[in-house]
Amino acid sequence: MAARFRHVGAVLLALLLAACGWPGGSSFGWPGSAARAAEVRDAAGRTVVVPAHVERVFPAGPPAGLVLFSLVPERLLGWTMKPSAPALAYLGPGADKPALGWVAGRGGDANLEAVLRAKPDLIVDIGMTSGTYVSLAERVQQATGIPVLLLDGRLVALPATYRTLGRALGVAAEGDERAAWIETHLRTVAQRLETVPDADRPKVYLARGTTGLESARAGAINVEAVDAAGGRNVVGEALGAGSLVTVSMEQLLAFDPDVIVALDPGFFARMKADPLWRQLRAVKTGKAVLAPQLPFPWVDYPPSVNRVIGVVWLAQLLHPAVMRIDVRAAAKDFYRLFYHHDLTDAQLDSLLTDASFP
Repeated sequence: MAARFRHVGAVLLALLLAACGWPGGSSFGWPGSAARAAEVRDAAGRTVVVPAHVERVFPAGPPAGLVLFSLVPERLLGWTMKPSAPALAYLGPGADKPALGWVAGRGGDANLEAVLRAKPDLIVDIGMTSGTYVSLAERVQQATGIPVLLLDGRLVALPATYRTLGRALGVAAEGDERAAWIETHLRTVAQRLETVPDADRPKVYLARGTTGLESARAGAINVEAVDAAGGRNVVGEALGAGSLVTVSMEQLLAFDPDVIVALDPGFFARMKADPLWRQLRAVKTGKAVLAPQLPFPWVDYPPSVNRVIGVVWLAQLLHPAVMRIDVRAAAKDFYRLFYHHDLTDAQLDSLLTDASFP
């Protein structure tokens, strides 16, 4: 399979380079740029040679698209999946870009044709940095001749990711500014949580999907925001470590969480009228909320910088007396800095309509 992948990639590369009038795979960007290229150490410990002038960047997946838009919107070639019209209303100029698809699809295949057609100077992947993802980055880089930076998408790693990317793209000050915002807000939440014993932290159920019965075990990236905000992942406590999991209604009734955070608006609307869900303490007490949705959900997906404001919101929701955070002011600041958009009060009201307790 690996040999066939390399062969197909090499053939495709040669054909596309010829069609574009390029003599080979070593000259992407400006003449002589290789001589001025810089070596960047990515989160996987790889040394990647990045051109001195990077003007066209291809995101390998949704997390990278968000980070790149927040940092260099004019250089982002497009989105993995194009944001909806309602989402675009919450994003600044330059957000209306085409859908490029995934570099890494299911099964580890790479959409090399889409990459080469876009003629990027650099590919950025943000997320996991395990061996599988390192292998994919190496294969894509070898097949296309385009450097691939693999950066860590975990919440705690986002400041380092912004700093590395900012320097690689020649916008170090912008990267540092965003890194500092993330560090400050996550540190504030973490420090204030130090005074809250585990017994006083509410049991939280993350309700994913159209049925609400998909959730996540302990340690899954999907519940990072819940953990960071001082919630106890009720599924993780009951079922242990792992990734996504589907639970039964019987299990959920036994868990009986203090708080439910729903991710799907359709499910959230149905949940409040469902007789089974109404048996749950969180629904009966009005402590079932819908995570703010636009332009990207504040919790879980995609696992990118969008979750930072989610931690701030959720921490204030779960621990209001301890946190004392002005979520509205933080959200306006976050949207200005990361989405290049000045949130109106009406937009913020809409975001928070179903995101608070009575």
